[in-house]
Amino acid sequence: MKKSGKKKNEVFTSESKEFLYKYINNSSPTGYESSGQKIWLEYLKPYIDEYITDAYGSVAAVINPGQDYKVVIEAHADEISWYVNYITPEGYIYVCRNGGSDHQIAPSKRVNIYTEKGIVKGIFGWPAIHVREPGKEEPPTLKNIFIDIGASSKKEAEKMGVHVGCVITYEDELIELNEQFFVGRALDNRIGGFMIAQVARLLFENGIKLPYTLYVVNAVQEEIGLRGAEMISRRIKPNVAIITDVCHDTTTPMMDKKTQGELACGKGPVLSYAPAVQNNVLKLIIQTAQKEKIEFQRLASSRSTGTDTDAFAYSAEGVPSALISLPLRYMHTTNETVHKKDIENVVWLMYHTLLNIKKNHDFRYIK
Repeated sequence: MKKSGKKKNEVFTSESKEFLYKYINNSSPTGYESSGQKIWLEYLKPYIDEYITDAYGSVAAVINPGQDYKVVIEAHADEISWYVNYITPEGYIYVCRNGGSDHQIAPSKRVNIYTEKGIVKGIFGWPAIHVREPGKEEPPTLKNIFIDIGASSKKEAEKMGVHVGCVITYEDELIELNEQFFVGRALDNRIGGFMIAQVARLLFENGIKLPYTLYVVNAVQEEIGLRGAEMISRRIKPNVAIITDVCHDTTTPMMDKKTQGELACGKGPVLSYAPAVQNNVLKLIIQTAQKEKIEFQRLASSRSTGTDTDAFAYSAEGVPSALISLPLRYMHTTNETVHKKDIENVVWLMYHTLLNIKKNHDFRYIK
């Protein structure tokens, strides 16, 4: 791989923002991530030496291949979605979840239904306020939310290409809020895919020669049980893994700091404490943040992180792993919100941590 030798210190460039919009606005529901993975890999190709893929679509971009010591930085590529579950004789569609889709936000949303004939547009219908009896209103549930595609019968819906098993995503796209925030669907966690891609780009543009092989991993199927990370970690067998995902901003209304901790957008990356988080890896990240004067926050998880960190940590013989999270508002809605400054700081924290990992770095407690 050629080195540019050109110093670069910007996470957000015109090219990286163009990639961000293209990547986030593309649908990549769990189990159907391939189109997004192609966008991600195409962007990364100039900055890497080679890549590997697996049968379910996880991709690992490889920098400095062939070294005995292997380091992973990872994010997950999939977004929550719905499946067509039942079509009524009248042509209305009932759904089931693909991942942790929130039924309460569905009414009045516009959707794309993916069929072999192309995208079919639809809307989550809901009775007008005029016809709902005050005090006896039904809340949205999986039993009563439905999609209207303008079909007058099940036969017409099927003629349009819709059948049980078709996957459905919201059509909302990325916007900016007050020049400080990005807002959109699927920031959980394709914003992570963007961040690890920027780490790879900056390593290349700054001419960094790592003393180990780096795998920049974009894994599939996190939203239904960390499955992609589980598969790719067994294949790579890394010596250490640093995962990035999102976590909750708890400063917005209706959040409980006593149970969720106190975390805020704009106040830096979040470092997790949990059994799956290897303390010596975490210590290195904290020391890096302090040295580079990167503000960070702390989060305690009682049993598991609920992220791909757990899959890497407990794969094979155990992989020293840690989690760097991006605080996010309104998770699993179409208005997921993240702060630009936090994105930059997550990128630089991962970047500098990689520079502080030595060849054959031994993270064991007892040697």
